[in-house]
Amino acid sequence: MDADFDVIIVGGGIAGSVCALQLAKAGMGVLVIERGTSCGSKNMTGGRIYTHTLAKVFPDYVQEAPLERRIVKDIFTYAGKTVEYASQDLGSQGEESYSVLRGGFDQWAADQAENEGVMYITGIRVDDLLVQDGKVCGVVAGDEEMTSELVILADGVNSLLAQKLGMKEELKPDEVEVGAKEVIQLDAGLIEERFGVAAGEGVAWMFEGVSTLGHKGNGFLYTNKDSISLGILTTVGDIDCSQETVAGLVDKLHELPEVKPLLEGGKLIEYSAHLLGKGGEKTRPKLYGDGVLVIGDAASMVVNRGYVVKGMDLAVESAILAAETAVKANEAGDYSAACLASYEEAVKNSPVLSGAEDKNKNLEEVAEVFSE
Repeated sequence: MDADFDVIIVGGGIAGSVCALQLAKAGMGVLVIERGTSCGSKNMTGGRIYTHTLAKVFPDYVQEAPLERRIVKDIFTYAGKTVEYASQDLGSQGEESYSVLRGGFDQWAADQAENEGVMYITGIRVDDLLVQDGKVCGVVAGDEEMTSELVILADGVNSLLAQKLGMKEELKPDEVEVGAKEVIQLDAGLIEERFGVAAGEGVAWMFEGVSTLGHKGNGFLYTNKDSISLGILTTVGDIDCSQETVAGLVDKLHELPEVKPLLEGGKLIEYSAHLLGKGGEKTRPKLYGDGVLVIGDAASMVVNRGYVVKGMDLAVESAILAAETAVKANEAGDYSAACLASYEEAVKNSPVLSGAEDKNKNLEEVAEVFSE
C-alpha cells in the first residue's frame, strides 16, 4: 500500500518548516503536524537569529521575514564586569544577526512552506509512531493513523517520540534549562535613545551569574522594534537549590542598576516560559534510524556558553541537511538507516553544527574576559 505522504514532520517550529519547505521544493509530498493552535503559538524564544543559514533558504529574508532589529551592539555582564562591543561589522553582509519574536516568525516560515505545497495540521498531538518490521512508517495522532516513507522529528527539547524509539535519553536536570521571558512594550524612539542605536539597529545583552544569584544559568535582553525581550535561563537542577523562584529571578534582573532605567515607562505585554536543552554533543541523540531523522531542538542543536546562546541557526542548518538526506533517500527509494546515516555525517562535517564556524568575531575575546 502506498504511503499517505513521502514525509511527515512532527513539529512546526523553524526547523520543521524549513525542512518541509526544502522537501516540497524537491517535489516531495509533506505533512507537518503542529501541536499548537498555530505555528509559533508555543514558542517563546526571544531571541537572536544568526542569519547565515537562513540566507540559504530565504535569499530575500531581510525584506521578507518578520525580523525585529539588526544587532550592532553586544553587551556582556559577568560578576559586575560589563564589556560592550559596538561595531557595524556585526551587521555586515554574511555576519548579520537579528532580534526576533518567534511567534510571528514561525508562522511566516510555515506560510512559505504552505505556499510551496506543504500540508499543515495544527492543534493535534502526535502520540506515537507507527513501526513495522523495525522501520518507522508513520504517526498516530489520537484515533488517526497517517503513513509516510519517512518521519522527521522536530518536536522540541524533550522529544518523547525519539525517547520511545530509544534514540534519545531523558534529559537530566542539569542538562535542561527553564527559560522565563517578558516582552516589555517600549516606544521605538526610546529604545534607540537609551541603547544608543539608530533606527532598525539593536542590542543583544547577556548576563552571567548576577541574574541567577550564582546558580547555573544566565540572563538575556534583546531590543525589538518597539519592545524589549528580557528573561533568564537556569537549569532545572538548580531550581531546587535556590530559595528564589524563576519568576523572582526575572524580577531581580529587572532591578539591576544597569537595566532598570532602560525599562522605565515600559508595559508588560507578554510573559512566557519554556524548556531549553543546554545542547552539545553530550546530549545529542542518535540522529537517524530506519525511516526516521531528528532535527532542531529535538536533536540538541543548541549552544549556551553563557556569553552567547545560539540555536535558531543550528536548527535551520540541521533542517537543510536533513532535507538533503531525505531527497537523496527518495531518489534511491531507500529510507533505511544505512541510507539515512549520511545525515549524521553531514552534521559532523557542517562548520555551523560542529562549532568550527562562528559568525560573532567578538566571542573569543569575550570568553577571555569572562575567564579572568
